[in-house]
Amino acid sequence: MSTAAGDFSRGALADLRVIELGTLLAGPFCGQLLADMGAEVIKVEPPDQGDPMRDWGREKAHGKSLWWPVVGRNKKAITLDLRQVEGQELLRELVSKADFLLENFRPGTLEKWGCGYAELAGINPKLIMIRVSGFGQTGPYAKRAGFGAIGEAMGGLRYVVGDPSTPPSRMGISIGDSLAATFACLGALSALHYREISGRGQVVDAAIYEAVLSMMESLVSEYDKTGYVRERTGAILPNVAPSNVYPTSDGSMVLIAANQDTVFKRLAQAMGRSELVNEPEYSTHVARGKHQQQLDALVGDWTRTKSRTEVLQLMEEFGVPAGLIYRVPEMLEDPHFNARQAIVSVPHPDFGDLRMQNVAPRLSETPGSVRTPSPRIGEHNDEVYLRLLGVPAQRYEELKSKKVI
Repeated sequence: MSTAAGDFSRGALADLRVIELGTLLAGPFCGQLLADMGAEVIKVEPPDQGDPMRDWGREKAHGKSLWWPVVGRNKKAITLDLRQVEGQELLRELVSKADFLLENFRPGTLEKWGCGYAELAGINPKLIMIRVSGFGQTGPYAKRAGFGAIGEAMGGLRYVVGDPSTPPSRMGISIGDSLAATFACLGALSALHYREISGRGQVVDAAIYEAVLSMMESLVSEYDKTGYVRERTGAILPNVAPSNVYPTSDGSMVLIAANQDTVFKRLAQAMGRSELVNEPEYSTHVARGKHQQQLDALVGDWTRTKSRTEVLQLMEEFGVPAGLIYRVPEMLEDPHFNARQAIVSVPHPDFGDLRMQNVAPRLSETPGSVRTPSPRIGEHNDEVYLRLLGVPAQRYEELKSKKVI
């Protein structure tokens, strides 16, 4: 709705408009994904308050968040108090000109404001409402508060992460929120395809715990048919060998993944131990899994005799997947990262040139990009209210004086 047909210079979604009501991460990351691919994402925040993400992050520069510039990139920002009747009226006006409404309030919040899907679809039957929440829009837990950590726990991830000698661990990132946002984006684009055929919008109901559960492989089926409950296994997957981190002579650790039969054959050749593939303990994937501990020790004894450079060179020569465990310093120095511009430098008004991850995945014809830095609170009020909605200047000033915007 926002771009002339055929103009996709911003990206594949450049003709679409998203109204983002979400805060923190699960909703806003979905908005970031859509914005990265070119959609016009208008972020709505309460006047004089803003999304808490503007202040979040473990490390700050000049007292300002370094997380917000990533999740807020490519977006426009307006202020609007949805608790006021006039604010709800303005939201309805925005919806009439939008393709998507994205929110991650507790279920029932928009309905309380008279802005549930039934009401908004009456204004815009093509509207796709993307709803991200802890437990989904239905069911006995629907109205519970549900942060990403709870979804990770109840979706099964936390129990299997970490060392078996310690309590369940968490990932070093907010993976539950990000997974829910990614599935919400997938659902939104699926709904968009249906709309192209039917002319009708619909609700995308993305629950954090279900997004996590979707990633849990055969965990449920294993219990269903065998009673097996997966446990924490630290750095390995049981019965998948060799696939582990192995020490080198210069004190580094190299991750080698050679559990497939043909790949293990090539690893054995690289080690000068071609005979291993004929030994009963290592001749098949299942056999290697049963002898995982002794096989890991055997590979580790070999890698200890070589530097990390020597190991990596041999793995490349013989076609065995291998790599170092990177931190950001290693990413910034890596020639492959640099060649593909996996990390880009974005001009930012608060930080100068700010490096962050680039857009993924890459599209050959209509690639996404980081086009604009994260916006200030209400930076695009004039553009959206005066020009997009055509609010008269006098009413605009009245709305500001009432703190509606």
